[in-house]
Amino acid sequence: MALYGILGDIHGNREALSAALAALEHRGVERIACLGDVVGYNADPEECVALVRRRCAPVIAGNHDLIGVGRLGFRRCSNNAEYSLRRTRRALSRESSAWLAALPPSATLEEAVVLVHGGVRDVQQAMTNPAHIRENSAFLRADFPAARVCFFGHSHEQRIYRISDDSVEELPTHGQILLRQADTYFINPGAIDASRKRSRKLAECALFDSRAGTLEFLRVPYDGAATEAKAAVFGYRLTPFTDRLYSLKRRLVARP
Repeated sequence: MALYGILGDIHGNREALSAALAALEHRGVERIACLGDVVGYNADPEECVALVRRRCAPVIAGNHDLIGVGRLGFRRCSNNAEYSLRRTRRALSRESSAWLAALPPSATLEEAVVLVHGGVRDVQQAMTNPAHIRENSAFLRADFPAARVCFFGHSHEQRIYRISDDSVEELPTHGQILLRQADTYFINPGAIDASRKRSRKLAECALFDSRAGTLEFLRVPYDGAATEAKAAVFGYRLTPFTDRLYSLKRRLVARP
Protein backbone atom coordinates (compact mmCIF):
# COMPACT_ATOMS: atom_id res chain seq x y z
CA MET A 1 0.00 0.00 0.00
CA ALA A 2 1.19 3.47 -0.86
CA LEU A 3 0.36 7.07 -1.76
CA TYR A 4 0.01 7.06 -5.54
CA GLY A 5 -0.17 9.76 -8.14
CA ILE A 6 -2.50 8.79 -10.99
CA LEU A 7 -2.30 10.58 -14.33
CA GLY A 8 -2.99 10.04 -18.02
CA ASP A 9 -3.90 11.62 -21.36
CA ILE A 10 -0.63 13.55 -21.56
CA HIS A 11 -0.76 13.85 -25.36
CA GLY A 12 2.76 15.16 -25.87
CA ASN A 13 2.23 18.16 -23.55
CA ARG A 14 5.54 18.55 -21.75
CA GLU A 15 4.59 21.75 -19.90
CA ALA A 16 1.48 20.18 -18.37
CA LEU A 17 3.24 16.92 -17.53
CA SER A 18 6.15 18.68 -15.82
CA ALA A 19 3.75 20.80 -13.75
CA ALA A 20 1.72 17.78 -12.66
CA LEU A 21 4.79 15.71 -11.76
CA ALA A 22 6.13 18.55 -9.64
CA ALA A 23 2.79 18.92 -7.83
CA LEU A 24 2.53 15.20 -7.14
CA GLU A 25 6.07 14.99 -5.82
CA HIS A 26 5.43 18.03 -3.62
CA ARG A 27 2.56 16.06 -2.08
CA GLY A 28 4.92 13.20 -1.27
CA VAL A 29 3.70 10.49 -3.64
CA GLU A 30 5.58 7.21 -3.50
CA ARG A 31 4.67 6.00 -6.99
CA ILE A 32 3.13 7.57 -10.09
CA ALA A 33 1.00 5.45 -12.43
CA CYS A 34 0.13 6.45 -16.00
CA LEU A 35 -3.12 5.50 -17.75
CA GLY A 36 -1.74 5.96 -21.27
CA ASP A 37 -1.98 8.40 -24.18
CA VAL A 38 1.54 9.64 -23.58
CA VAL A 39 1.61 11.03 -27.14
CA GLY A 40 -0.75 12.77 -29.58
CA TYR A 41 -2.04 16.34 -30.19
CA ASN A 42 1.10 18.21 -29.02
CA ALA A 43 4.70 18.76 -30.08
CA ASP A 44 6.77 16.96 -27.40
CA PRO A 45 6.12 13.21 -27.82
CA GLU A 46 9.78 12.28 -27.34
CA GLU A 47 10.21 14.42 -24.26
CA CYS A 48 7.01 13.10 -22.69
CA VAL A 49 7.98 9.49 -23.37
CA ALA A 50 11.32 10.14 -21.67
CA LEU A 51 9.68 11.75 -18.62
CA VAL A 52 7.10 9.00 -18.24
CA ARG A 53 9.71 6.26 -18.62
CA ARG A 54 11.81 7.88 -15.91
CA ARG A 55 9.08 8.87 -13.46
CA CYS A 56 6.07 6.56 -13.86
CA ALA A 57 5.37 2.88 -13.20
CA PRO A 58 3.24 1.13 -14.16
CA VAL A 59 2.36 2.64 -17.53
CA ILE A 60 -0.33 1.22 -19.81
CA ALA A 61 -1.15 1.83 -23.48
CA GLY A 62 -3.68 4.39 -24.60
CA ASN A 63 -5.28 4.46 -28.01
CA HIS A 64 -3.09 7.38 -29.15
CA ASP A 65 0.02 5.43 -28.17
CA LEU A 66 -1.16 2.46 -30.21
CA ILE A 67 -2.13 4.60 -33.21
CA GLY A 68 1.14 6.53 -32.93
CA VAL A 69 3.13 3.34 -33.47
CA GLY A 70 0.79 1.80 -36.04
CA ARG A 71 -0.83 -0.86 -33.84
CA LEU A 72 -4.25 0.80 -34.31
CA GLY A 73 -5.63 2.61 -37.33
CA PHE A 74 -7.27 6.01 -37.67
CA ARG A 75 -10.87 4.81 -38.16
CA ARG A 76 -12.16 5.99 -34.77
CA CYS A 77 -10.08 9.19 -34.68
CA SER A 78 -11.28 12.75 -35.06
CA ASN A 79 -9.65 14.83 -37.79
CA ASN A 80 -7.52 16.66 -35.20
CA ALA A 81 -6.35 13.41 -33.64
CA GLU A 82 -5.46 11.82 -36.98
CA TYR A 83 -3.59 14.90 -38.21
CA SER A 84 -1.47 15.24 -35.05
CA LEU A 85 -0.81 11.50 -34.82
CA ARG A 86 0.52 11.39 -38.37
CA ARG A 87 2.99 14.06 -37.28
CA THR A 88 3.73 12.12 -34.09
CA ARG A 89 4.58 9.00 -36.09
CA ARG A 90 7.28 10.96 -37.92
CA ALA A 91 8.62 12.55 -34.74
CA LEU A 92 9.00 9.46 -32.55
CA SER A 93 12.39 7.78 -32.34
CA ARG A 94 12.71 4.06 -32.96
CA GLU A 95 13.42 3.50 -29.24
CA SER A 96 10.35 5.45 -28.11
CA SER A 97 8.13 3.70 -30.65
CA ALA A 98 9.32 0.31 -29.44
CA TRP A 99 8.63 1.25 -25.81
CA LEU A 100 5.13 2.49 -26.61
CA ALA A 101 4.39 -0.61 -28.68
CA ALA A 102 5.31 -2.86 -25.74
CA LEU A 103 3.00 -1.19 -23.20
CA PRO A 104 0.34 -3.51 -21.71
CA PRO A 105 -3.41 -2.84 -22.13
CA SER A 106 -4.01 -2.87 -18.36
CA ALA A 107 -2.16 -3.20 -15.06
CA THR A 108 -2.78 -3.59 -11.35
CA LEU A 109 -1.37 -1.30 -8.67
CA GLU A 110 -2.49 -3.69 -5.97
CA GLU A 111 -4.79 -6.70 -6.13
CA ALA A 112 -7.88 -4.54 -5.71
CA VAL A 113 -6.78 -1.63 -7.95
CA VAL A 114 -6.85 -1.88 -11.76
CA LEU A 115 -5.69 0.55 -14.44
CA VAL A 116 -7.29 0.74 -17.91
CA HIS A 117 -7.27 3.49 -20.52
CA GLY A 118 -10.78 3.53 -22.00
CA GLY A 119 -13.20 0.76 -21.18
CA VAL A 120 -12.16 -2.43 -19.41
CA ARG A 121 -12.25 -4.30 -22.74
CA ASP A 122 -12.08 -1.46 -25.29
CA VAL A 123 -9.17 0.99 -25.21
CA GLN A 124 -11.15 3.45 -27.35
CA GLN A 125 -14.38 3.47 -25.34
CA ALA A 126 -15.20 6.75 -23.63
CA MET A 127 -16.91 5.96 -20.32
CA THR A 128 -19.00 9.08 -19.81
CA ASN A 129 -22.26 8.00 -18.16
CA PRO A 130 -23.68 5.50 -15.64
CA ALA A 131 -24.71 3.05 -18.40
CA HIS A 132 -21.08 2.77 -19.53
CA ILE A 133 -19.97 2.27 -15.93
CA ARG A 134 -22.59 -0.41 -15.29
CA GLU A 135 -21.50 -2.33 -18.41
CA ASN A 136 -17.82 -2.08 -17.52
CA SER A 137 -18.46 -3.00 -13.91
CA ALA A 138 -19.63 -6.39 -15.17
CA PHE A 139 -16.47 -6.69 -17.30
CA LEU A 140 -14.35 -5.75 -14.27
CA ARG A 141 -15.94 -8.46 -12.11
CA ALA A 142 -15.34 -11.05 -14.85
CA ASP A 143 -11.77 -10.05 -15.75
CA PHE A 144 -10.47 -8.80 -12.38
CA PRO A 145 -12.56 -10.49 -9.66
CA ALA A 146 -10.62 -8.95 -6.76
CA ALA A 147 -10.78 -5.38 -8.09
CA ARG A 148 -12.69 -2.72 -6.19
CA VAL A 149 -11.13 0.37 -7.76
CA CYS A 150 -10.71 0.94 -11.51
CA PHE A 151 -8.83 3.99 -12.75
CA PHE A 152 -9.55 4.95 -16.35
CA GLY A 153 -8.83 7.80 -18.74
CA HIS A 154 -9.59 8.67 -22.37
CA SER A 155 -12.60 10.97 -21.83
CA HIS A 156 -10.48 13.84 -20.39
CA GLU A 157 -12.85 14.67 -17.51
CA GLN A 158 -12.38 14.16 -13.78
CA ARG A 159 -15.09 11.76 -12.66
CA ILE A 160 -15.78 9.30 -9.84
CA TYR A 161 -18.56 6.73 -9.93
CA ARG A 162 -19.55 4.51 -7.00
CA ILE A 163 -21.18 1.14 -7.65
CA SER A 164 -23.17 -0.25 -4.74
CA ASP A 165 -25.10 -3.44 -5.47
CA ASP A 166 -26.65 -2.62 -8.87
CA SER A 167 -26.77 1.17 -8.50
CA VAL A 168 -24.28 3.58 -10.07
CA GLU A 169 -23.83 7.01 -8.48
CA GLU A 170 -21.61 9.84 -9.72
CA LEU A 171 -19.94 11.61 -6.79
CA PRO A 172 -18.61 15.19 -6.47
CA THR A 173 -14.92 15.59 -7.29
CA HIS A 174 -13.96 18.24 -4.72
CA GLY A 175 -12.17 17.68 -1.42
CA GLN A 176 -10.85 14.43 -0.03
CA ILE A 177 -13.08 11.47 -0.83
CA LEU A 178 -13.25 8.39 1.40
CA LEU A 179 -13.71 5.19 -0.59
CA ARG A 180 -15.96 2.66 1.14
CA GLN A 181 -14.52 -0.85 1.22
CA ALA A 182 -17.82 -2.52 0.41
CA ASP A 183 -18.30 -0.60 -2.86
CA THR A 184 -16.62 -0.51 -6.27
CA TYR A 185 -15.32 2.70 -7.82
CA PHE A 186 -14.53 3.84 -11.35
CA ILE A 187 -12.28 6.91 -11.27
CA ASN A 188 -11.04 9.17 -14.04
CA PRO A 189 -8.23 11.46 -12.77
CA GLY A 190 -8.76 13.81 -15.73
CA ALA A 191 -6.34 14.76 -18.51
CA ILE A 192 -2.86 16.17 -18.12
CA ASP A 193 -3.31 17.89 -21.50
CA ALA A 194 -5.91 20.66 -21.53
CA SER A 195 -5.17 21.94 -25.03
CA ARG A 196 -8.66 21.02 -26.30
CA LYS A 197 -10.45 22.71 -23.39
CA ARG A 198 -11.67 26.29 -23.66
CA SER A 199 -11.47 26.96 -19.94
CA ARG A 200 -8.31 27.82 -18.01
CA LYS A 201 -5.48 25.43 -18.85
CA LEU A 202 -5.07 23.05 -15.90
CA ALA A 203 -3.25 19.72 -15.79
CA GLU A 204 -5.55 17.23 -14.06
CA CYS A 205 -4.44 14.22 -12.01
CA ALA A 206 -5.28 12.49 -8.73
CA LEU A 207 -3.81 11.41 -5.40
CA PHE A 208 -4.83 7.95 -4.24
CA ASP A 209 -3.89 6.75 -0.76
CA SER A 210 -4.50 3.00 -0.66
CA ARG A 211 -3.62 2.83 3.04
CA ALA A 212 -6.28 5.32 4.11
CA GLY A 213 -8.64 4.55 1.22
CA THR A 214 -8.85 8.19 0.14
CA LEU A 215 -8.85 10.03 -3.17
CA GLU A 216 -8.17 13.67 -4.05
CA PHE A 217 -8.40 15.30 -7.48
CA LEU A 218 -5.72 17.86 -8.39
CA ARG A 219 -5.84 20.68 -10.98
CA VAL A 220 -2.45 22.27 -11.70
CA PRO A 221 -1.78 25.44 -13.76
CA TYR A 222 0.77 25.21 -16.59
CA ASP A 223 2.10 27.33 -19.46
CA GLY A 224 -0.56 26.61 -22.07
CA ALA A 225 0.68 29.40 -24.36
CA ALA A 226 4.04 27.67 -24.73
CA THR A 227 2.33 24.37 -25.56
CA GLU A 228 0.17 26.02 -28.22
CA ALA A 229 3.06 27.94 -29.76
CA LYS A 230 5.15 24.80 -30.22
CA ALA A 231 2.19 22.83 -31.55
CA ALA A 232 1.57 25.48 -34.20
CA VAL A 233 5.21 25.88 -35.20
CA PHE A 234 5.88 22.14 -35.49
CA GLY A 235 2.72 21.29 -37.42
CA TYR A 236 0.42 19.68 -34.83
CA ARG A 237 -2.56 21.98 -35.36
CA LEU A 238 -5.09 21.34 -38.10
CA THR A 239 -5.97 24.31 -40.35
CA PRO A 240 -9.62 24.80 -41.41
CA PHE A 241 -8.72 23.95 -45.02
CA THR A 242 -6.98 20.70 -44.07
CA ASP A 243 -9.86 19.85 -41.74
CA ARG A 244 -12.25 20.05 -44.70
CA LEU A 245 -9.94 17.84 -46.77
CA TYR A 246 -9.86 15.22 -44.01
CA SER A 247 -13.65 15.28 -43.74
CA LEU A 248 -14.01 14.89 -47.51
CA LYS A 249 -11.63 11.94 -47.49
CA ARG A 250 -13.62 10.27 -44.71
CA ARG A 251 -16.88 10.68 -46.65
CA LEU A 252 -15.32 9.20 -49.77
CA VAL A 253 -13.92 6.22 -47.86
CA ALA A 254 -17.32 5.62 -46.19
CA ARG A 255 -19.19 5.42 -49.50
CA PRO A 256 -20.27 1.90 -50.50
